[in-house]
Amino acid sequence: MILPVFTQSQKRSVGVLVAMGAIGSTIALLIGELNQRIFQVWGFVSEFASKISIPSFMLSFVSMVLQCSVLIGFISVSVMFMVWWERKISAHMQSRLGPMYTGGWHGWAQTIADAIKLLLKEDIIPAAANPWVHRLAPVLAFVPCFLCYAALPFGEGLISADLDIGILYIFALSGLSVLGIVMAGWGSGNKYSLLGGLRAAAQSVSYEIPRVLSVVPIIMFVGSLKLTQIAQAQTGFWHVGGIPVLPRWFIFYPVIGQLAFIIFLIASVAETNRTPFDIAEAESELVAGFHTEYSGMKFSFFFLAEYAYVFLSSGMTTTLFLGGGSGPLFPSWVWFLLKSFAVVFLFLWFRWTFPRLRVDRLMEFTWKFLIPWSFFNILAAGFMGLM
Repeated sequence: MILPVFTQSQKRSVGVLVAMGAIGSTIALLIGELNQRIFQVWGFVSEFASKISIPSFMLSFVSMVLQCSVLIGFISVSVMFMVWWERKISAHMQSRLGPMYTGGWHGWAQTIADAIKLLLKEDIIPAAANPWVHRLAPVLAFVPCFLCYAALPFGEGLISADLDIGILYIFALSGLSVLGIVMAGWGSGNKYSLLGGLRAAAQSVSYEIPRVLSVVPIIMFVGSLKLTQIAQAQTGFWHVGGIPVLPRWFIFYPVIGQLAFIIFLIASVAETNRTPFDIAEAESELVAGFHTEYSGMKFSFFFLAEYAYVFLSSGMTTTLFLGGGSGPLFPSWVWFLLKSFAVVFLFLWFRWTFPRLRVDRLMEFTWKFLIPWSFFNILAAGFMGLM
């Protein structure tokens, strides 16, 4: 048996990762459930505000601003991490180093440097473009994604808006980003951008159908559109002979759960315009599709929206199929983040593994394969419910 030989740099990197994991685990255990800490702090703030006669509507406004700020901060930090992480994963898959110098350890500040570069870049609007449409398109592409995070449960009690129609709310709002894509293509005054925008819109609308249908069996089993209730329904274990065997996650439901998970994951990859479904952009061989005429911060909004949707889809996958924040020892928010970033890894893995699909085959795949199997899965779930 030949044991692998690690270089000094690899040993140092492993040591840093182990130390970071140990420190992070210790901090998470010391903090515990975040919602309890937040309620304690907010209770103290509310008590102090009542003593100095601050109106209740002002407290509600401050609470809303704080929640929005936390969500924006989380999205920004997670996107910067995912961009750096994807660079490192792709580098290792292709036997190269990736970012190594900016910031020190493995170029951890490379994405921060890129963000500063985009901030300082000149904002150019083509002469043939519609200025207002050109400016509004990136905003309309990102804002619906940000609003979707309000209904995503990050752990026990960590949700901004625990809606009874949480799934419907996220699906409905995320679909609005298609308007931003079409506006970007049309408002650029570029025929190639227009074609890219129409292709991306057709792809998003088509793959939204199997994505929605794939979660119908879960809704049938739980009887609710509420994301927190769906996550709660997956707590506990399946027992065989009184021995716990598997968690009660929907991904472990025989056949129906696995099929729903696969369809939802594939459709989510297509919805975010990620490889192998990124023919509308295909930056490596075309002209970046609908955002060809964008530069600087307006381009970064499209970039931010893509990665924000990747984490949103991963969080949805965690909530719907992987038990949400349920797990032993660590607080629920830690388990939610670990599961979600594990699904994010699948998105990154797919990008550097599968070849890009031709556009006609891309559309045939959803209409002739994913949608029929989604209907079959719904029928199978119905028969299981009647048994």
